[in-house]
Amino acid sequence: MAKILVTGGLGYIGSHTVVELVSAGYEPIIIDDLSNSNIKILDQLSKIIGFKPAFYQFDICDDKKLAEFTAAEPDIDGIIHFAAFKAVGESVHNPLKYYRNNIYSLVNLLAAYNGKPVKFVFSSSCTVYGQPDILPVTEDAPVKPAQSPYGNTKQIAEEILKDAVAAGNAQKVVALRYFNPVGAHETALIGELPNGVPQNLVPFITQTAIGKREKITVFGNDYNTKDGSCVRDYIHVVDLAKAHVAALKLMAGDNFSGYDVFNIGTGNGNTVLEIIAAFENTTGVKLNYEIGPRRNGDVEKVWGDVTKSSKVLNWTAALDIDIMMASAWEWEKYLSQNPS
Repeated sequence: MAKILVTGGLGYIGSHTVVELVSAGYEPIIIDDLSNSNIKILDQLSKIIGFKPAFYQFDICDDKKLAEFTAAEPDIDGIIHFAAFKAVGESVHNPLKYYRNNIYSLVNLLAAYNGKPVKFVFSSSCTVYGQPDILPVTEDAPVKPAQSPYGNTKQIAEEILKDAVAAGNAQKVVALRYFNPVGAHETALIGELPNGVPQNLVPFITQTAIGKREKITVFGNDYNTKDGSCVRDYIHVVDLAKAHVAALKLMAGDNFSGYDVFNIGTGNGNTVLEIIAAFENTTGVKLNYEIGPRRNGDVEKVWGDVTKSSKVLNWTAALDIDIMMASAWEWEKYLSQNPS
């Protein structure tokens, strides 16, 4: 059973990926500093997969702690690197926090496994495309100047990974350019668990629906889209998690070496107002929302061409918007019934 290190493994995407790794026959080993996650997710994971996965609590920016980990766990076959800060708005106001954490954690991790035959899956983002000239955007589209420090950390990280592969510091690397993950596991035992005020749309929707928030602010209704609100490619987090397993399987083959990138989305775009309507229609809960000014760092519209992921990665998204909204709502209701 191959051991897969999952950094940020108690976070939103990380925890769902741990479940899919176990389902596919891998042994996950989690590192998480709990800066944007909760230790109770470890117990929730245990209920889903039937055992408590190995867990180490530390910041991978800490060279000494990471060296201790590599000595304690010498047989790592692959790494899935999620551990990064991810709020676009926060990154605009506190860029140094993002550059320090997101870049140094990656460099430190690559240095710790320098030259070793470890498969590396990187959590990248569609933000590397900025506002694409052509939609849907393909992996061959030019990487434009980032519209936020968060997006810039993903661009810089991809450059670092390419350079590391070229120099022999890493051998097999796949960067997955996510679109917008939403939803929760079908058990409602894990889901998106933001600390403080949510930075993403769907948890703000569910928290408003449950009564934790007074209302939702839609940031802008004067964009060049069908209803004036921003367009994104929303993907169910379980589909996204499965893409990481597909990346490991691709790199396990003899035909893969070096570095490659894949769009991970549905191939369809929905506006913010369409997502609000989908939630209301799926759950029967009406939402209180208002239109506010545009938000710094937001791209007007982006959705992905996922042809390459389908053909090369042998992966496609399967779960639709209704399932995304329904599962997110079940998770929010679970949280309200099981406060920490």
